[in-house]
Amino acid sequence: MSSLWRHPATDNKEWFTPPAFLRSVREVLGDVALDPCSGRGDFVAAGVKYRLPKQDGLKLPWSNFDTVFCNPPYGRDKDRGTSIRDWLCRCSAVGKLGVEVIALVPVAPNTRHWNEYVFPTCRRICFIREPRFKFEGAGVKGAPMAVAAIYWGRQSKVFEQIFSKWGYVARVSAHFLTGEADG
Repeated sequence: MSSLWRHPATDNKEWFTPPAFLRSVREVLGDVALDPCSGRGDFVAAGVKYRLPKQDGLKLPWSNFDTVFCNPPYGRDKDRGTSIRDWLCRCSAVGKLGVEVIALVPVAPNTRHWNEYVFPTCRRICFIREPRFKFEGAGVKGAPMAVAAIYWGRQSKVFEQIFSKWGYVARVSAHFLTGEADG
């Protein structure tokens, strides 16, 4: 039986973060030092961009940058054997080192990668209210899934203030349980 409702929104595999959303990213991070999963025609304007397939952002350094914006590939990369789980693992790892990171990813709180790399380590999650987030290149309908902006960093209150216009911003309780100050 075929699933007619499961067709991709577009055949284009390069979906870029819209400029309006990136303005909010820059309001929190300032200049974006690294975009580890850049593509031709993106709007991030990062100081350093790693571009697949020639530069694999999962293999190149992140920890020597102060700020990172990551809009990773959402599907599996069969050639490299990677998935969004690997990108979230990397975001979490450098976030623990003090790098400020914002990642734009599909909402999947029931997955192992969210339970291992998002909830225990991030500071805030903005669940984007727009039902079909309009990525550049995604077609008229937009993304077929809900998305969230995940924040690892020291400016939690600034993130909350800026991103509340995009959706509901949740404080992540793992930091309260460890006694770590929220700020």
